[in-house]
Amino acid sequence: MKIRQFQVDAFAERVFEGNPAAVCPLDHWLEDNLLQSIAEENNLSETAFFVPSAKGYQLRWFTPVTEVDLCGHATLAAAHVLFEELGYPRQRITFETRSGDLFVERDGIRLKMDFPACPAVPCAMSELLTRGLGRRPVEVLAADDYMAVFESEDIVRAIRPDQALLAQLDLRGVIITAPGVEVDFVSRFFAPKFGIPEDPVTGSAHCALTPYWATKLGKSHLIARQVSKRGGRLSCEINDGRVMLSGGAITFMSANITV
Repeated sequence: MKIRQFQVDAFAERVFEGNPAAVCPLDHWLEDNLLQSIAEENNLSETAFFVPSAKGYQLRWFTPVTEVDLCGHATLAAAHVLFEELGYPRQRITFETRSGDLFVERDGIRLKMDFPACPAVPCAMSELLTRGLGRRPVEVLAADDYMAVFESEDIVRAIRPDQALLAQLDLRGVIITAPGVEVDFVSRFFAPKFGIPEDPVTGSAHCALTPYWATKLGKSHLIARQVSKRGGRLSCEINDGRVMLSGGAITFMSANITV
């Protein structure tokens, strides 16, 4: 069986930046173990699969080791494939997912995603987290992931985490963040227990980062940069319990895979 697959750099203005995701359009759902095997073979942080539905499309995301509830960059990549590669004619796409309905629409040359906000709440300072990051944050919060807040962008860029220690934490992953120099805030994201030592750009993490920094900075529109090695820039907006994330996407590869 041959399956069409695209590789898309999401939250990118050109190839070789942002976060690469594989996207496989399907006519119907295949067995879960086959979807997981494809994602493992791709060995990207996420592989997205979608099938047509009454509302639009059902969308699922797999890391190399497991299915996840929410992934921003692979949603952006899936929408890009529909708009730019498959000729989707409407302005707005509805994706049915394990996190509810998600919406992506054209926003000039960029795409805007409408996600549920996931505000983080203050939590105890974990010794395991502190040792895993090699530095004590000024504040720790928790939602789907731990969020460790530091004083400066330089500190966030300099951290070299102990992946084995971070993999022992009970939540999905760890966001580290600080005020930005040229943007409102910066971040990095680690999820070694999900097979992602460091994610280049993480849309879902910004569902927690956006409400946090909107409150801290007193503004509802923010510009963010994830300062991984590849890096990526996001426009973020908080509105009535929803987070709007905008970014560009570029197709790197189109191919057929054989399974």
